[in-house]
Amino acid sequence: MNDKANLIDMTAEIVSAYVGNNSVGSGDLPGIIQQVYMALNQASEGAAAPREEVLKPAVNPKKSVMPDFIICLEDGKKFKSLKRHLKTHYNLSPEEYRAKWGLPKDYPMVAPNYAEQRSRLAREMGLGQKGRGRKRR
Repeated sequence: MNDKANLIDMTAEIVSAYVGNNSVGSGDLPGIIQQVYMALNQASEGAAAPREEVLKPAVNPKKSVMPDFIICLEDGKKFKSLKRHLKTHYNLSPEEYRAKWGLPKDYPMVAPNYAEQRSRLAREMGLGQKGRGRKRR
């Protein structure tokens, strides 16, 4: 009984402070009282279990990797490379992004054609091969 009386006192105090500082019609008063009382009652019973945020990707993850671009699941924008966009706009590393969206560890961060183009360019430049550049003594 003491808890209920305490809730009523707190409700009266909050509603009177609200009405004293805001213009409220007399017809709105019962609804305000009820809302405040219910909110206090819920709070006194304990915090509600936090709801797990349901993630909805901007596009279907299966359709996010195209030959010439990769679509960001966060905002639906198209990129050749996602890594920089994720870090600057969402402060996510590729690993965090994959974990957030439940993607496999081998999910690409670069569009397939772009990756192939960069690999071809690196091979043409001789990168990754021994003996390129200056001769050793």
